Amino acid sequence: MKGMVKLGIVLALYATAACVGLAFVYSATSETIAARQQADLETALKELFPEGDAFPEITETMDRLNPAVTFETQYAVHKGTTIIGAAIQASTASYGGTLKVLVGVGVDGRISRIKILEHQDTPGLGANATSPAFYGQFTGKSVKDPFEVKADVAAITASTITSRAVTSAVKASGEAALAWLAAQNGGAQ
Repeated sequence: MKGMVKLGIVLALYATAACVGLAFVYSATSETIAARQQADLETALKELFPEGDAFPEITETMDRLNPAVTFETQYAVHKGTTIIGAAIQASTASYGGTLKVLVGVGVDGRISRIKILEHQDTPGLGANATSPAFYGQFTGKSVKDPFEVKADVAAITASTITSRAVTSAVKASGEAALAWLAAQNGGAQ
């Protein structure tokens, strides 16, 4: 019995030391990780709007017409003092899990570009959503287009679920961004 208590105490001490060590590592690296994530986001926003020079976060809630799509963050895109677009980071369910996409919409009501930020879809199939051949088809597309896979949106071969997930996230983000942009511009669309 005495040996078991001794082993229990030793195990508890090791577990405590490991927890304290992890806490120190987390506190030392959390700021670096947050800074890296912010830099990656700024790079992605610049890819969507190369002419943009400021990307303040939009704090008001944007309406979603598709409840399956969640808006995580929204950004106004400025060139000087003029709003030239909006970008929405959206997520939705896909074949392998959650898919996150960043969608840019210009004041002209067209998709400026999109960027797949995260996915867990099958390599060689759904993961092809990160291929310019797929996501490039959204560039310049009017938000008012139907966005129907296998109609006006080409599907990824053998990955219809992923194709639909990306398409629905882009459509929902585009509609919300366009409505927000119209409100900023006095209601003109």
